[in-house]
Amino acid sequence: MGISMTCHAARRSAVLKQMEAGSAMLLFGAKEALRNGDADYIYRQDSDLWYLTGWPHAEVALLLIPGSDKPSVLFVQPKDPAMEVWTGIRPGTAGAEAVFGLDEALEWGALAGTLQERLQGVHTLYYAIGEDAGRDGLVLGAIRAAKRAVRFNFKCLPDQFIQPGRLLHEMRLFKEAEEEALLRTAAEITCEAHVEAMKMAAPGVNEAELHALIDYTFRKRGGNGAGYTSIVGGGENACILHYIENNSVLTDGDLVLVDAGCEFENYTADVTRTFPVSGRFSTEQRAIYSLVLQANEAIIELVREGTLFKDLQATCVRLLTQGLVDLGLLEGEVDALVAEKAYHPFYMHGVSHYLGLDVHDVGRYTEAGESRPLAQGMVLTVEPGLYIAPDNMKVPEAYRGIGVRIEDDILVGPKGPINLTASIPKSVDAVEAACAG
Repeated sequence: MGISMTCHAARRSAVLKQMEAGSAMLLFGAKEALRNGDADYIYRQDSDLWYLTGWPHAEVALLLIPGSDKPSVLFVQPKDPAMEVWTGIRPGTAGAEAVFGLDEALEWGALAGTLQERLQGVHTLYYAIGEDAGRDGLVLGAIRAAKRAVRFNFKCLPDQFIQPGRLLHEMRLFKEAEEEALLRTAAEITCEAHVEAMKMAAPGVNEAELHALIDYTFRKRGGNGAGYTSIVGGGENACILHYIENNSVLTDGDLVLVDAGCEFENYTADVTRTFPVSGRFSTEQRAIYSLVLQANEAIIELVREGTLFKDLQATCVRLLTQGLVDLGLLEGEVDALVAEKAYHPFYMHGVSHYLGLDVHDVGRYTEAGESRPLAQGMVLTVEPGLYIAPDNMKVPEAYRGIGVRIEDDILVGPKGPINLTASIPKSVDAVEAACAG
């Protein structure tokens, strides 16, 4: 499984076709990042560069020049037996051409000189200027050096920089069949991890134990690990949207909110489930949970071609507001409460975002200043929630400290929504059964 080199090559070809004559694109890979001392974080390739190449190693750059004899050039680490003893085998330039299918591969150290030569005659450079001062210096230095070479031959040099995402991110927004398969696998692994966490939860268990079990399951099933820092929040911690300490003891009678998604072949799931520590919802917990579940299921039904993205949020806000009124946690007329954002203390985030190589994946949410309609091939989350602060004295005490979010990953299919994470328990009965093992 994985994205084939043929697919990466087709993507490069599609980008080259979109680029006008006299343009070039330069992408850099992710830098290695120091964790502490001389220990690095686990390396994860830049999503844009990986999308076009599949290259997993550091010190890499991709140069695309339409109309060139060799339009795709990859700059990579050279073969180095001494370093390979320490950090692993490097494919080198031969591997970049033979295994990864690039038109040409050069050593990393040749980048500056090659840019000086091949940017002559290029007026537009697709390059993310301003994101890294060192790389900006390399690129601008190459252009300055090239000025001397073109002084008398009247060749142009780049005088316009465009973010590569203008071309790449629209492509990445619409998932190919191979990408859908990887997201399905990421969802399947995530399902197993959430169910295992439901089985393990009990009074006295630490959030860290659930976190460890989830990470273990991701790795055991062949995933890269977590696609983002997992959230395991018991009790009041569930009301902290990005709670990542994950080190408190679970308490009898509380809920625990788990937001965790497996990354598989660089594609990530993004799933939240909320379940009772002791295996059974209290009356108040069930009421809040059922309201969030109703919103989750209603919004999933809207994830269809033609639905405006903004309508997902508008529907979510109205359903949750109506539910809070029905429960007596808000008072007033629903339209007025929505207009004045009376729901905001209980629900303060968006209901959806794109999903793919990044957990908050790329792609525009508007077109010509208007909300964008959903289209086949998009993958997005649906994640309504309610969070009742423990110090909210405007609600009955039994509701305070309850935090619930239910999140699924939805593909816009040809006939409607396809829930990639439907197998993960979320009805009240299914969640309680999973907690019972």
